[in-house]
Amino acid sequence: MPIAIKRAYEAAGAKDGHRVLVDGLWPRGISKQQLKIDAWMREIAPSASLRKWYGHDPKKWEGFRKKYRTELSKAPRKALLDELLERARKEQVTLVFGARAAECSNAAVIAEMVRSKL
Repeated sequence: MPIAIKRAYEAAGAKDGHRVLVDGLWPRGISKQQLKIDAWMREIAPSASLRKWYGHDPKKWEGFRKKYRTELSKAPRKALLDELLERARKEQVTLVFGARAAECSNAAVIAEMVRSKL
């Protein structure tokens, strides 16, 4: 699969390819050496207001997903999403994030959008 997601607290793997942190905030308790990322796209993260509204509440997941997809369709996030898409067409990309629940993370939404365009 050309795009994958992985928690920041999981060890980097040889098959991760190009690792991109997609959170606006650096994951707590992790050094740059531990995270082993190739890029940090903090501007692709959800807006502060959307992140605070969501608060990783599973009941708000569908609303968050819809609102975040809207944010990703507009500048400056759209350009970064397009950049990830182009990279995924050439090599394996792993989106790194700090949330506990992978299936309800911003990285899951980004990966979904990239996969839909591959």
